[in-house]
Amino acid sequence: MYEYKKIRKKDILYPDISYAIMGCAFDVYNEIGPGYHEKYYQRALAESFKQSGLNFLEQKVCDLKYKGKIIGKQYLDFLVDDNIIVELKKGNIFSKRHIDQVINYLKTENLKLAILINFTNKGVISKRIVNLNS
Repeated sequence: MYEYKKIRKKDILYPDISYAIMGCAFDVYNEIGPGYHEKYYQRALAESFKQSGLNFLEQKVCDLKYKGKIIGKQYLDFLVDDNIIVELKKGNIFSKRHIDQVINYLKTENLKLAILINFTNKGVISKRIVNLNS
């Protein structure tokens, strides 16, 4: 028999900041709606983060290293409060490629949480991705 466990706020990583991030995403969608390029959602979300007082970096550069040598660079859409990666996508689904990309960002930065946000023609959908190895 399946035993249901009630999820409590204390069981969720960074609940208050996550809630604020998603509030900003919904504000952006409610204001400009669906169908725009990802870069416009990013600009609008940055403005919403500013207005909400969130501490964030936009297009944060992360070095990918191998044996101490930089072999590449990755660019996070946002790093919020030095703890949460926010990656934006446009479209109606999350692809495996999008999820794998965010998992790699989490591993590279040794962070615990990423929020993948899609602006769809039916609204905002999100996926919380947790790095269990951090």
